[in-house]
Amino acid sequence: MSPHLRRRSATAATLALLTLGATLGSAAPAQAAADRIRLGNAADADRAAWQGPAFTMNGDGSVVPGSMSRAIDTIRGNTGSLDVVVLAGSAPSSGSRTPECDTVMRLTGVNSCTTWTLTRAADGNNTQANTDIRRAEFVYFAGGDQCRYVRWKGTALETSVESVVAKGGGAGGGSAGHHVSSPVVYDACGGSATSADALADPYDRSVTFTTGMFEWPHYAGVVNDSHFGARDRMGRTMAFVARAVKDGLTPGGRAWGVGVDEKGSLFIDRNGLATQYGANAWVVLGDHVPERAVAGRPLTYSDYKIWRLTPGATFDFANRPTCGYYRRSVTNGVAQANLYNGTPESCAASAP
Repeated sequence: MSPHLRRRSATAATLALLTLGATLGSAAPAQAAADRIRLGNAADADRAAWQGPAFTMNGDGSVVPGSMSRAIDTIRGNTGSLDVVVLAGSAPSSGSRTPECDTVMRLTGVNSCTTWTLTRAADGNNTQANTDIRRAEFVYFAGGDQCRYVRWKGTALETSVESVVAKGGGAGGGSAGHHVSSPVVYDACGGSATSADALADPYDRSVTFTTGMFEWPHYAGVVNDSHFGARDRMGRTMAFVARAVKDGLTPGGRAWGVGVDEKGSLFIDRNGLATQYGANAWVVLGDHVPERAVAGRPLTYSDYKIWRLTPGATFDFANRPTCGYYRRSVTNGVAQANLYNGTPESCAASAP
């Protein structure tokens, strides 16, 4: 066979293989189907009333046993057992397929834990997933990509999660799941913002928000942030807060950033009282319009009020404190030193 004919034969064979592959691919789903894994009892727990709501806000994707146990015990009134659903936008990259449920099932008072991996926006209307959510007493959003989660806004899933809280259950999450748990969601749909990016330009393409999804009791006006100290995110939270005030994303001309360290968890009870577990958290208040927050220019904002919450510390979101903070400012995109620690102004000094 001539070299020319051999090349043509090879090309024909290649085309045949590509055609076969295309045919097989068209027969398969374009995207992975919703995936369900249930641990524990096959039948749901059943009782007339629950004692929540209760919430957990975690700095990374892992479940913090101390705060999760308190949420479970609060919701079930320390008697009986309940069901947990974990929602993930993607499967774990290694190890267990159910890392959150593996921890949850070791806690007292858990009847079952079901992991749903929902990879498409349309999965927010998956009938079986929504049935599981509505029958559960706690919904935990796993770590991953919060941009996937905000695409469930307006789907049945949003309403189902809200129904769990309304019946006295609870909700929360870690990392991406922490972000989606605040009324102003830093959604990262334009990429992951760094503190340097956000301070240099609070309207950087990476600084994008979703609002109008979950509005939990006593938690108005908040934008959450995660992996806080490890990834040096105080600067970007300052920018988020300034944007929320400037753009009217929060009520009353003020915004609150809640940043939680890795291995940390903020438990919040039905009265709005938060208790810190595991590692530190910070609450960052911006209570005035930024001196400068415009596209393409570095941020200037004076006198953020910052509360540092160590494990065991409390913060009352229902009656937010007016003292006990330290102050830090940002000038021309440069934040003051010692952002993560300061000497609190005494409550006596703050009194009129």
